[in-house]
Amino acid sequence: MHVDQSGLEILDSRQCQALLSRATIGRIVFTDRALPAVQPVNYVLNDGDVVIRTARWSRLARAAANTVVAFEIDDFDATTRTGWSVVVVGHARLVTADDHRATLQDLPLQSWAPGERDHFITISPELVSGRRIP
Repeated sequence: MHVDQSGLEILDSRQCQALLSRATIGRIVFTDRALPAVQPVNYVLNDGDVVIRTARWSRLARAAANTVVAFEIDDFDATTRTGWSVVVVGHARLVTADDHRATLQDLPLQSWAPGERDHFITISPELVSGRRIP
């Protein structure tokens, strides 16, 4: 087990990928009107990419398309003081090709938020890191 300078266990890429494939809710971090913004989202993994469903004119769709974003998932237990966190950094792309959108429509991805969510953002992971409180 490798630990960082804070004593947190460093998760390897296999462990990070396993955690990413199990969770369904994460937070996307992006820039909105020159300020940092964080938004909880439902997601799935598809061919290694994080896929988020959004509305066409949402602030997320406008701000996150073709930019570098961060995406984070975590789980903590306050009673045992244990938990983990995985962060993905990569380029976000608004999916515009009809054939690719049709493929993403078939994924098991339903937004918990009300309203129509007919557009997709994909994040191609370029940096993936994870930590666990031992």
